[in-house]
Amino acid sequence: MTIHIGANPGDIAETVLLPGDPYRAKWAAETFLSEVRQINNVRGMLGFTGLWNTHPVTIQGSGMGMPSLSIYVNELIRDYGAKTLIRVGSCGAMQKNIAVRDIIIAMTASTLSTPSRGIFKELNFAPCADWALLRAAVAAAEKTTNPLHVGGIYSSDVFYDERPDLNEQMTRHGILAVEMEAAELYNLAARHGVRALAVLTVSDHLITGDALPSDQREQSFGDMIEIALAAAFSNG
Repeated sequence: MTIHIGANPGDIAETVLLPGDPYRAKWAAETFLSEVRQINNVRGMLGFTGLWNTHPVTIQGSGMGMPSLSIYVNELIRDYGAKTLIRVGSCGAMQKNIAVRDIIIAMTASTLSTPSRGIFKELNFAPCADWALLRAAVAAAEKTTNPLHVGGIYSSDVFYDERPDLNEQMTRHGILAVEMEAAELYNLAARHGVRALAVLTVSDHLITGDALPSDQREQSFGDMIEIALAAAFSNG
């Protein structure tokens, strides 16, 4: 066991999906995995392990923001041997050609700061996704009916943003969407030599103000879970 994950050795699979919301982790595990068992409930941050097409998978909540995700990802990699980590979550679109329910696969994640800033100091490190995972996720997403967008996203330190000038520049430079965790996930994956990817569903739009109704989120979010699982176990 670690400070934040109460799992025993062997309880956590090498493949881990990381929704921010622990209750979304519970829903995803019960919906997509078989032989599910809860392996963590420390501080209410639920984690579950089960099987997807005979493959062991853990779905662990990571909380909101990069500092929270950093805690869980560090422990998952260093103490439990996780090798493939895929963030599955919501995001806010920043381009007019993107709509709610669309799928975004993040090649890169820009940010003002991450918990890794203290290591990089003056270096503006450019964290990116694992290429094999990204390629497999794109192939899986193209088999669905969801519009797909692949490119750079922005991982923000704050939810209630008051920097319209910065948002304007990111939109100008083609950033697809904003969320709060992927950049640090990509940093940690690079540091520890493991695979990482972020597969996101657009839940709202910063330009148009559109938002996905709460009663429709689970069905829409289910598609990104399937894409992430297919990518994790692709042989391509």
